[in-house]
Amino acid sequence: MLSTSGKNWKETSINKRIVDKARYDNDLTEIQAKIIIKRKFTELEVASLNNNIEVLNPFLRNQDFKNGHYILDKSIKNNEKVLIIGDYDVDGCISTSLFVNFFKLINKEVEYYIPNRFKDGYGASLKLIKQLVKKKPRLVIMVDCGSNSKDAIEFLNKNNIKSIIIDHHEIYQPYPKSGILINPKKKCNYKEFDYFCTATLVYFFINSFLKKKNLIDNFKKNLFFVLLASICDVMPLRKINRIIAIEIFRNLKYYDNYLLNKIFELKKKNIPYSIDDFGFLFGPILNSAGRLDDANKIVELLTTDNMKTKDRIIQNIIEINEKRKKIEERFIKDIDLSKISKIKNNVLIICENIAHEGIIGIVASKLKEYFNKPTIVITKSKDEFKASARSTLNFNIGKSIKDAIDKKIILNGGGHNLAAGFSIKKDKIKKFSNFINEIYDKDKLDNSNEYISKISLSAINFDFFKNLQILGPFGPFNENPIFLVENIKILKPKILKNKFISCYAKSKSSKLFPVISFNLIESEINQTLLNNKNEMSLIVKIKENVWNNKKNLQLIVLDTITNLNNT
Repeated sequence: MLSTSGKNWKETSINKRIVDKARYDNDLTEIQAKIIIKRKFTELEVASLNNNIEVLNPFLRNQDFKNGHYILDKSIKNNEKVLIIGDYDVDGCISTSLFVNFFKLINKEVEYYIPNRFKDGYGASLKLIKQLVKKKPRLVIMVDCGSNSKDAIEFLNKNNIKSIIIDHHEIYQPYPKSGILINPKKKCNYKEFDYFCTATLVYFFINSFLKKKNLIDNFKKNLFFVLLASICDVMPLRKINRIIAIEIFRNLKYYDNYLLNKIFELKKKNIPYSIDDFGFLFGPILNSAGRLDDANKIVELLTTDNMKTKDRIIQNIIEINEKRKKIEERFIKDIDLSKISKIKNNVLIICENIAHEGIIGIVASKLKEYFNKPTIVITKSKDEFKASARSTLNFNIGKSIKDAIDKKIILNGGGHNLAAGFSIKKDKIKKFSNFINEIYDKDKLDNSNEYISKISLSAINFDFFKNLQILGPFGPFNENPIFLVENIKILKPKILKNKFISCYAKSKSSKLFPVISFNLIESEINQTLLNNKNEMSLIVKIKENVWNNKKNLQLIVLDTITNLNNT
């Protein structure tokens, strides 16, 4: 059925016998069973529904990890100077911080450098490496970058400087000839872990090294930051990632994280932490430094023992994030949605010369959500054009970007399934648009959207909500389930903060049920909520809202359907 935003929605269809078997085998409700079948929950994930599952290191016998440990151990024993190079996003900064804290644990000094988005560009480029080797390191560890830094690694090799690369971005042969390259995207026997971000790989690398050396420590507390990196890098919240998330929320008070508490204090929030805070509060604040300023301060924040320094940096990045939000709001306000909606391509290419390159990824994400299409926002940056891409679950944007680099359509870049960034010359933008849309069209990808089930307003209560939460925490590839609510009327709609719609839904047999929409204010969805007085259907998620220590359930509107004959 076609919604007001132009999306096709259909109910998830699964053989009833299969659903019934999953129900009875695992003591689940019909909807729970339907969800785990659709999402292909592993035995580990199914077991975690009713049991406490410990986070185990899957790389204890991995040869790449052992070879990396050998290089690291030798460097430590020889007291060699070590330099860590990371990326300026949350994953890169956390990965760098994990290594810095590891070296502090073993009482060894280490230097680090996070490239500046505006001055250095992305990753360990040859130009950057030539500058950094003036520090005379004997071992360079590249995290969340390096998979495609062939020239930089060759330069290090010629200067007898060892290197370790730990990364998760798309990579193609010939691989850089580093001392060891850990990346599940390469041809290897651990490709099944390609859903890990770099911070997860780094955590397990250090964890297995500590176990090998019989070093007792409290390094497990860093799993909180691993989860934060995974969520900010839009990695699947599935399998071991999901087990990590469950453990974090089971033990969050025990970890007593200073960063969380201070941000909550400064933002004047006192409600319990939720998984949404990782992606919508903590993540954007940490990411803002790399978007508008210098991400090295994030590593300092996560590694210093000086509380005054921590407080100063936290206050600073909150202010930077507020600045980022204002820039973003101004730019989004000027976006012509009606103009973009006329673009027939399946991959949207939006070229805006006035966009701040630090926020184009956020804009791409919002447009991707609204149009349900992979979206790339491009803006001018000095003599080049910088681009940030966000994709839908059915299209690997990182691989397509790498293909474009190989064909010399774009200058450089990198990414993974759902997010990527790159640089391009102006005269190649049209060619790139044709190239990436041809890839999408050739794959004949299904662009329809699914809801798990129809549900009435009267059936939505806390017991129903708790049953859903057993399948969480929710995130990429394990999203909060989507439902269709039919034949309701919208009452008391109003605009909040000039960007949200708050209202109530009512069916003939229900009480008023609170509803909120975070869609763009100019969208057809929000205009329908504001102006349509007739019965409609809603595509929704169910969330818990806490206000003044009181909990209630509310519907988050994803889409609206006004032609009820289509439902």
